[in-house]
Amino acid sequence: MHEPIAEISMDILGMELDTHDTAPLTCGACAILKKGEGRLLKAGALWVFDNEIASVSGRFADGDILAVQDFDGYFMGWGFINRASKIRIRMLSRRQEEVISPAFLRKRVQDAWDYRKKVIDTSSCRVIFGDADFLPGLTVDKYEDILVVESLALGIDRLKVIILKALAEVLAEDGVPVRGIYERSDAKVREKEGLARTKGFLSAPFDTNVPITENGVKYIVDVADGQKTGFFLDQKLNRLAMQPLCKDADVLDCFTHTGSFGLNAAIAGARHVESVDASQTAIDQAKENARLNHLEDVIDYTCADVFELLPQKESEGRQYDVVILDPPAFTKSRNSIKAAVRGYREINLRGMRLVKDGGILATCSCSHFMDPELFAKTIREAARDAHVRLRQIEFRTQAPDHPILWSSEESYYLKFYIFQILR
Repeated sequence: MHEPIAEISMDILGMELDTHDTAPLTCGACAILKKGEGRLLKAGALWVFDNEIASVSGRFADGDILAVQDFDGYFMGWGFINRASKIRIRMLSRRQEEVISPAFLRKRVQDAWDYRKKVIDTSSCRVIFGDADFLPGLTVDKYEDILVVESLALGIDRLKVIILKALAEVLAEDGVPVRGIYERSDAKVREKEGLARTKGFLSAPFDTNVPITENGVKYIVDVADGQKTGFFLDQKLNRLAMQPLCKDADVLDCFTHTGSFGLNAAIAGARHVESVDASQTAIDQAKENARLNHLEDVIDYTCADVFELLPQKESEGRQYDVVILDPPAFTKSRNSIKAAVRGYREINLRGMRLVKDGGILATCSCSHFMDPELFAKTIREAARDAHVRLRQIEFRTQAPDHPILWSSEESYYLKFYIFQILR
């Protein structure tokens, strides 16, 4: 039995908290690496694993920020420690002269926001993306004037109040108000950090069905009970890329979730869209989003298992101008890669067979463990078995508000191909 998800409540926005404070948050302890370890850390990685540490000197508690040194005393950086996790230390800074303080965290937040303003429409976007923003274990998504936070590491959990207060202040100084904050730290992975799964308001309560507009499409985002933080912002520009390809097209949108790809196809002028998902809850929300955009006459919704539906469509001789495959992650560990490959090969094979000659297939994987080379190999094998040729139109990844940090492999997870199918 797992602990029930606890509802939490505090008002971060109303707190008196000096985010410009330069007083150190470090504990004075020091972790010393074993001889021969730390190679990845020296190359820019942000994690120290339990088997890399020789000893820890000084007094500390789990979640504390301490110094990290190589076996010979060379300073490696500052990070927070948790003996309950195999990822024993998550790094915050490599600079010995840097003081880890509320002011330091505010600067991290300011840097993250300044970056987003340069690369993405910030009306709704991911403002903080964990390691890629050097705030490991923390995700913050902005839906118009609502922030949704996911905290997955003990050390960052202890710092989140400072970080969120700083973020609200940074946004306000830019003329971007924050009306409320909601926490969605209810992922099972928190248990690996010795943390309970939790969700609830971190501000005064508000309506958790939040209206947003993306690529000209209106949505209602359920930040309390939707998947992850309520919406998949990482596909924003991939959805936009599909719009011109869907004009006057007959479109099959698989794993539609709350309807986003299908809605982008319809608003771009698709002749007809069929959107499919196995979750009736998702289908109901997608229908509501279609009504919101006055597109209910263009899109039909089917609640069905895509793996069962595609062969049925094939046996009926059904063909589409555009097929979109946006499945959930088929693997969340290296142990299930083989099963995931079979799943990706199957849906791509079936999807390709449903595309008219000269039509379009969009296909993606959001699993970090399905690396780009393996995903490409799997698609190539599916094309061979489907007896089609693939002409690549575009290869894309996650939107730039989900930046890929090359020294942090985990930050690169979304692979998105657009192909023309030729027989």
